[in-house]
Amino acid sequence: MDGERRKAVRAVIAGRVQGVWYRGWTVETAVGLGLSGWVRNRSDGTVEALFAGPAEAVDRMVEACRRGPPAAVVRDVATEPAADPGPGRFEQRPTH
Repeated sequence: MDGERRKAVRAVIAGRVQGVWYRGWTVETAVGLGLSGWVRNRSDGTVEALFAGPAEAVDRMVEACRRGPPAAVVRDVATEPAADPGPGRFEQRPTH
């Protein structure tokens, strides 16, 4: 069944995405979708994340990132395929 196919992507989100609860929102949203992976601020002002899980849920998460939490102003979400870390929890990591 296609709904069971796993997918993993690395996303870099640009805009006003730091200091607006973007990472906390990402953790809550990703956990709600049953995804594994991580999110962190980057020193260049962007937010980076790895989303892994059922393909449909990963696609929904990437689309949600284009809006983000209410205070965010997202200019761009760039994605690329990533290695799937397998099932696990979704966590917030330190700035890189």
